[in-house]
Amino acid sequence: MAQGELTFGWFLPSSGDATGLGSANDRIPSSRAVFDEIVDAVDNGGFKYMLIPVNTTCWEATVLASYYVAKTRNVMPLIALRAGYMNPTFAARMFATLDQISNGRLCINLIAGLNDADAVADGVFDDKIVRYEKMDEEVEIMKRLWQSNEPIGFEGKHYRVNQVIEPKPFQKPHPPFFLGGGSPQAAEISAKHSTVHLFWGDKPTVIAEKVKEMRALAAKYGRENVINFGMRLQVICRDTEEEAWEEAHRLIKGAGKFNFVNMRTGASALEDIKKTSDANRRVWQLLDESGNDMKIHPHLWAGISTVRVGAGIAIVGDPRQVAATIQEFVDAGCTTFCLSGYPHAEAARIFSQKVMPFFQGRMAESLPAVA
Repeated sequence: MAQGELTFGWFLPSSGDATGLGSANDRIPSSRAVFDEIVDAVDNGGFKYMLIPVNTTCWEATVLASYYVAKTRNVMPLIALRAGYMNPTFAARMFATLDQISNGRLCINLIAGLNDADAVADGVFDDKIVRYEKMDEEVEIMKRLWQSNEPIGFEGKHYRVNQVIEPKPFQKPHPPFFLGGGSPQAAEISAKHSTVHLFWGDKPTVIAEKVKEMRALAAKYGRENVINFGMRLQVICRDTEEEAWEEAHRLIKGAGKFNFVNMRTGASALEDIKKTSDANRRVWQLLDESGNDMKIHPHLWAGISTVRVGAGIAIVGDPRQVAATIQEFVDAGCTTFCLSGYPHAEAARIFSQKVMPFFQGRMAESLPAVA
């Protein structure tokens, strides 16, 4: 993707939405009607892709993606794939089929999972290191299956596959891979395989250094000019800065710190996630350093991280301030932005109508092609 060609994506909260995070009364339970409204806002709002997650409280991602591919015309599902959860030959055939049916509206988000406890509860007893080892082999197997007309003869530490599959993907050579993670293992696999390396929220100056580090790592695989970079952020945008900050503080009012709304185990998940998730540790480090106002930057706020596991850094401000903060990340080397906000349909419409116009003429028609 050439410099200046930007894409925006949105998040489908398949474990349920909310108008606020401080009370159970503010929760909007998962339903097709809730998802339909969000997907309609995303598909008609200029967003290029839609992240569909896979944590323990989520509806199944590939089924949702298949359903909404048939109901939409523009947006690409970004389906999260957890390492070690699916046979790679089956995954390759499944994704290729969906890519064909959708005429190339598919991208894949590689994840190892937030913590070991969730994996064990699901019956997957691999620790994080093994999950990343499997992820590397799974991606390599899928790529070979998608490009070979002969049995691939793959022999790895965890998988041995000697198969040929049909169909091949509509996108050539295959759909784009995203990967977001803060560990050295995540960085290595992303440098080797990703079309987009997705950073969680941080200070723009820190992201600029991480982009340099990732390009240097990708150079080992001859991919320093191939890999692209993006941000996973929350957005709280209102007509005035004062209204935006009022909304930010209202959103978490009454919430207990680290009583997570998107984890079934709530606060008890904290220590296990701290042990295994470098990305979450960094978010909570930023929260600790941010002081009482929880700001890490004039318009970047860590407050959602007190009540939500994962990407909790939010851009807060009026439309011009939100766009200016995004521009700081563009200047740092990022060209795609995977966003979310509460409630998600309303927040998507606000972003589409009030922030996207600042980037008119700079948005790409599609995600970068796989090279």
